[in-house]
Amino acid sequence: MKILFATGNETKAKRFSKGLLERGIEVVTLKDIDKEIDVEENGSNAIENALIKARAYADAVDMPVMAMDDNLYLENVPDEFQPGMYVRRVNGKRLNDEEMTEHYINLVKKFGDNGKLTCRWVYGMAVIADGKEYTYTWNKEDFYMVDTPSDKVDPGYPLNSISVNKKLNKYFTDMTDEDKASVAEDETDVVEFISNSVRG
Repeated sequence: MKILFATGNETKAKRFSKGLLERGIEVVTLKDIDKEIDVEENGSNAIENALIKARAYADAVDMPVMAMDDNLYLENVPDEFQPGMYVRRVNGKRLNDEEMTEHYINLVKKFGDNGKLTCRWVYGMAVIADGKEYTYTWNKEDFYMVDTPSDKVDPGYPLNSISVNKKLNKYFTDMTDEDKASVAEDETDVVEFISNSVRG
């Protein structure tokens, strides 16, 4: 059995493939089917955007489809300053890496406690199989942003320079592969949701 993961991000595409393969489901990506659909993600949260993507691809392919979206939530920050789905876009402007780092450091200084701001990612997953829609949401609370950046920079991922893992008390940019493995979240529940949805 195959399921299409409606994402162009190859790293994201691998996220659940091992667990699903163990359950007899092979994850294929947009690259595998050589199809690109322009989807306007105009939902108001992660679940809505995931459904928009899943529906667009379910109309175009003859196989089960899954899509995912995520929102960033900052603790004790007023709604008008919450990034939500627009982590890199502020007041309609797409920020470059340097502007993005500066923007979030300013939020930490304004709303943080002792130079720290607790953050969490909120995820939405949508699966469409045999014309039925299924959704699932979960979140990860494993880091805070700080107002002093690391010396290291991950191009394209500027927030890694000001994000610190709570358990290890290390900047994301300083975490080794062993570190990442030691704090990797168990996402068996998500894999189970996808598997059960596909099998109806």
